[in-house]
Amino acid sequence: MAIFEPLATPHHWKPAALAAGPFAGLQGGAVASLLTAEVEAMAVARNWGTAISASAGFLRPTPMAELRTQVTVVTEGGRVSVVDNTLWPAGEAQPSATVRVTLSRERAVEVPGLDGSAADPVDPTAFPLRNLRAVHGHGRSWFMDAMEARVGGEAAWFRMHHDVTTGAGPLARVLGPADWTHGIARPVQNVVADPNPNLAVQLFRPPQGAWIGVRPEARWRPETGLGVGSGVLLDVNGEIGRVSMSVILVPLPRTAPVTAPGSAAG
Repeated sequence: MAIFEPLATPHHWKPAALAAGPFAGLQGGAVASLLTAEVEAMAVARNWGTAISASAGFLRPTPMAELRTQVTVVTEGGRVSVVDNTLWPAGEAQPSATVRVTLSRERAVEVPGLDGSAADPVDPTAFPLRNLRAVHGHGRSWFMDAMEARVGGEAAWFRMHHDVTTGAGPLARVLGPADWTHGIARPVQNVVADPNPNLAVQLFRPPQGAWIGVRPEARWRPETGLGVGSGVLLDVNGEIGRVSMSVILVPLPRTAPVTAPGSAAG
């Protein structure tokens, strides 16, 4: 089952319960994944090449409702193309999220002295499971339920059990796990909520296999209510790219049983 299913009207989507975030609306990483997956699906027919980066902006909470998207080509270059995809709740005039995807046609380049060898493979199933609840309480599905989470080897590891969209591309598959980066490495627990209004991911190679790892780092400044999260992205064979996001600190809801490792934005 895909987390977002296409409707009969082109560029209209129905989110499943698994798209929900820990607070109001859909998980930002799920929304970014949907928008990026749609661009990656168009890339083959348009000869745009491989999606190498995505920069998402979460403008307001995205409701659990029918959604529509609009793809805009910013530039189609000889090697690099830039494509925007914006999302609205169907019937509304104000967008809730947008993603800019950069794509490049791959071209082999010989660089003397550059070692492209992979690290020793990692087996994430050897690490302990993490079961995480959303702050909206018990009994409701949310985005974390769509994946298996394990922690070990200085990284958090995620394996999606559901496609974001049918046949989602490599970058779209990475965005969901990457969106948890700042929450994994939050300096304190159960004190303040930390939604991220944006998310940026760059890949230098596509992930091999189903596991995506994040080696995270986060910094907060309570006196300003701001922070930043960043991390190295991994697959079982080593590094694949980087992730970063801004963090906006807000009071933690008093009813929250457990804080969740990720954003409520989008």
